[in-house]
Amino acid sequence: MSTTQVHQVKDLYTGVRGIAIKVLSRIERTDAYLERLLDYELKDKALLYEIVHGVIRWMGRLDWILSGFYKGQFSKALPILKNSLRVALYQIMFLDKVPEYAAVNEAVEFIKKLLGQKPADISNAVLRNILRNKNSLRYPDPQENLIGYLSTYYSHPAWIVKRWLSRYGKEETEKLLIANNERPMNTLRVNSLKTNTEEFCGLLNSVGIKYLQSSYLPDFLRLQSLVNIGGWQYFTEGYCTIQDESAGLVCKLLDVKPGQRVLDMCAAPGGKMSYLGQMMKDEGELVGIEIFEARRKVLVQTMKRAGLVNYVTEVGDALDYKGEPFDCVLTDVPCSGFGTLSKKPDIKWKKELLDIKQITKLQYKILSHAATFVKPGGTLVYSTCTIEPEENEEVVFKFLSENPNFKIESAEKFIPSAVVDSHGFIRTLPHIHKVDGAFAARLIRII
Repeated sequence: MSTTQVHQVKDLYTGVRGIAIKVLSRIERTDAYLERLLDYELKDKALLYEIVHGVIRWMGRLDWILSGFYKGQFSKALPILKNSLRVALYQIMFLDKVPEYAAVNEAVEFIKKLLGQKPADISNAVLRNILRNKNSLRYPDPQENLIGYLSTYYSHPAWIVKRWLSRYGKEETEKLLIANNERPMNTLRVNSLKTNTEEFCGLLNSVGIKYLQSSYLPDFLRLQSLVNIGGWQYFTEGYCTIQDESAGLVCKLLDVKPGQRVLDMCAAPGGKMSYLGQMMKDEGELVGIEIFEARRKVLVQTMKRAGLVNYVTEVGDALDYKGEPFDCVLTDVPCSGFGTLSKKPDIKWKKELLDIKQITKLQYKILSHAATFVKPGGTLVYSTCTIEPEENEEVVFKFLSENPNFKIESAEKFIPSAVVDSHGFIRTLPHIHKVDGAFAARLIRII
């Protein structure tokens, strides 16, 4: 391809919708994750975020509709064509502010420039046929194929729906699927090293940002609309951090105190580690491990913005770490992320059942290694941001069976009982607790 042709292709991807199609096509072609691509491309942030997240969130339903009207196999169409049609259909189905004719015309013109007249004519026919039949679209019959209906209508892979149906039943599964498809709102954690909740609420009021108090943690505030909080003076100065309450609950469970030695085994990007430092009043020894140097730099930025000084960050694999015993060790392990689908909808299309089975081996190794750094009488917290039992209680129960020198201490002693299960574990579900799905266990070393 000549230099001129390269510039011509780049020029085609101008405008929010063009960039959205480029991002969606890259996600489909590669293993790149949504947020990294968006960070690179963001200009008109709000609309680009809405379209890209919306298409990925509802891809199952969009593709079902398009497959019914597309002549041939829609799944085998070029990614650019598929994503152009998805973007147009998403605007038709979910965005009231975009006129239907405008969504169709823009998609057709884009396809014409990129692929030629014939694909444009086909796309025009498909989209206008859908518009004519918009109010009579059919989905799988829930009486005959419940998994197929829930998977298609609520846009989740069938294998996930099947698992959740067997675990939660129809009614709860449907509520969970609905919650996963809701647009997420930001939650802020107030930095007690720089302000207090009452004072910070006054700052939010002064700029007209509406919020609700957290149901579980007094220093967390839920914003009622998606605002660009990252550009606000008091955010950049570290008065607050974007963090879900579920992550805050995990930190509370560790129950750190000023002057203690605390280890965060998987620390980046630093939300939990900075909260631990805040609860320690920046007094003591706080060590964070991160395997990648680039992520360690993000971790350091997070800690500095929070105004923390007494901490150490180390680059390396958590499984290779060597050090003296600690009072408290946090093991927030890599996981499938199935508790965060409202924020990261691409996960549901990228992960498979095999991924869950494989990652549990790593989770167990990290937990077992972390346990070697806990002082007698010290605390070990194991946590994930997933709702899958293989990654959660099954890992913990296996660990306890092979490490009788550790015991469970109920989370109810440290956090509200509404988020504690019968085993004493933190267990949150998006449709019940209105936070990310998460799990955490507090383990005490007996000897």
